[in-house]
Amino acid sequence: MTGNGDDPFLAAVKPLVDAMGGEMLPPGEAGPDDVVLSWEGADVVAVRLPQLAESLDHILAAMERKQGKPLAELDRKAKQQVVRTLEARGAFLVRHGVETVAGALGVSRFTVYNYINYANEQRARARGSEAEPL
Repeated sequence: MTGNGDDPFLAAVKPLVDAMGGEMLPPGEAGPDDVVLSWEGADVVAVRLPQLAESLDHILAAMERKQGKPLAELDRKAKQQVVRTLEARGAFLVRHGVETVAGALGVSRFTVYNYINYANEQRARARGSEAEPL
């Protein structure tokens, strides 16, 4: 969305919209699935949220920027952490999510499933040790 570059409300919500991979539009251009944000009784901006598959690509790109290098170049432990983070964010609920993540990490689908299973085992062990009486 162009114009209103000095509007403090738009400036405040822009980082969030960018982080989600959304698009800011004038309220009059909002579609039925867009979210219209109002401030002090007036519609200020419409936010078009990305499709789930686009969100996964956006999340992977953000993780790559945060790591400072392609995800495929990370060591095994870092890749496992990426998979844990993505699982917590629901990345594997998206159709072809495992395949998309495997491609980004430069590993097989089988390896991604192993990372998921390993993380689940670690959580189960942590819960088990917390539940045992002293």
